[in-house]
Amino acid sequence: MVAETKVYKNLDATAIADLGKRLRDGQLVAIPTETVYGLGANGLDEVAMSRIYEAKGRPSDNPLILHVPNQASVEPLVKEISPTAKKLMDAFWPGPLTIIMPKSDRVPLRATGGLDSVAIRCPKHEICRAILEAAGVPIAAPSANISGRPSPTTADAVYHDMNGRIEAIADAGPCEVGVESTIVECGDDSVTILRPGGVTDAMLRQVVSAVNFDEALTAPDVTPKAPGMKYKHYAPDGEMTTYVGVPKLISEAMIEAMKAIQESYNTLLKESVAKGHSETIQPLRFGFFINEEVAQFLDIYLAELSVPFEFVIYGNAADYRGLAHSLYAALLSFNEAGVTHIFATGVPRQGLGRAIMNRMDKASGYKIVTAVPKR
Repeated sequence: MVAETKVYKNLDATAIADLGKRLRDGQLVAIPTETVYGLGANGLDEVAMSRIYEAKGRPSDNPLILHVPNQASVEPLVKEISPTAKKLMDAFWPGPLTIIMPKSDRVPLRATGGLDSVAIRCPKHEICRAILEAAGVPIAAPSANISGRPSPTTADAVYHDMNGRIEAIADAGPCEVGVESTIVECGDDSVTILRPGGVTDAMLRQVVSAVNFDEALTAPDVTPKAPGMKYKHYAPDGEMTTYVGVPKLISEAMIEAMKAIQESYNTLLKESVAKGHSETIQPLRFGFFINEEVAQFLDIYLAELSVPFEFVIYGNAADYRGLAHSLYAALLSFNEAGVTHIFATGVPRQGLGRAIMNRMDKASGYKIVTAVPKR
């Protein structure tokens, strides 16, 4: 633990040099990227990386991603760069693509979760790359949140989880993408997506001949290979359900669920009052993370809803980037408000929708409702 975490808001050359030195010397610094804020530590320092696991409360067999400022920084960290990996680096770096490669002896097993491969990416965020340059070492940086909670897309969200746990935060404003990088394993002119993210399968197919998906993405009982995917992740405090389908049917399914929750709550409250334990029952509070189309159908019902609620409209149903950008911030705001039940609208599992639904699957504990007409 540290006395208090220092937040750098004026990220001038002096601040960037200081942040780089802190990282190089083994301190923990939250750094901005285009995806989410990362909890940075010297990726060659086993003690510093152990502190990441301690700060996050993260299992130590979960691999970390090493962040580098350029392609040249990769060579000392790997045994080889395959032709496929080189094509991907040329096409998507700097950017939200993490590539798995065979690690060199220079990379500690602490960074890889004991594996003989290492995950590396070059972020598309100028301030981040400047900090990486100043550090002069690869920086291990999982999302800068307590493990299992939604990833932070603002410095304030980092401070909420990490104040007193890390030395510093580089505040560069909100992250652009809002979901983590795509992680791929390379084959012969092919890739397997271990975690969907900002680089979609369609984008990858423009560079390699074949794109496959890790079995763990569709089978929750299969152990994932990707960093950050092995354990419970992205979960808000409230119970979350994600709805997919036609907007009118989604709104009807949400209303039916709200009525059932209220009925169940009222029964429980009456029983608790009778036993003299009513003060132990958490009051209901709903949270809605929905698109404009569903919001239009819910307006009249919500105007008369007796349960207090929080409301986030991320854009229209086709605004995948708006959804991705807002998802984690909305879930964290629901936590702050004490929301007990979250109603969210999902999207088709294509393009960026794969990454979004992967996160929503985990956030909702795979509670996905397909809204269909009543018979």
